[in-house]
This record gives sequence, C-alpha cells and structure tokens, in this order.
Amino acid sequence: MDLEGRGIPGGYIVSEAFRQAGEAQARSLGFDPYKVFVEHPIQDRTDAEMRVIADNAFEQVVAMVVGAQ
Repeated sequence: MDLEGRGIPGGYIVSEAFRQAGEAQARSLGFDPYKVFVEHPIQDRTDAEMRVIADNAFEQVVAMVVGAQ
C-alpha cells in the first residue's frame, strides 16, 4: 500500500491457503493490491519444486512489478 501510494507498483505473493486471509486484509484496508497466488504448501518443498512454482508464477510477478494489472 505504501509503495502504491508513492507511485511504485507493488503487490504480494502468497500461497493459495492464505488467499481468503489476504483478500480480507485488503478489504479491511480499503486497498486492492495486485496479488499472485501460488500453490500450497511452500514449506518443505525441494529446490526443484520451488523452481516449478516460481516458473509458473513468473509472468504474473513480472506484470505485478511493472504495473500491468
């Protein structure tokens, strides 16, 4: 929210298990940031599994940081 207020594109990346909590927090703040949801769980993933998750989210993350919602 602070970044957006300064004209810097921002958002957050969160696993699917926290989708509802993230959306509720955004509503409570009156702010609708760019969101990228990745598969859950993240904990105990191998490096190879994390690369797949990152590769799958890459285009959405790039869109988030360049402000292409």
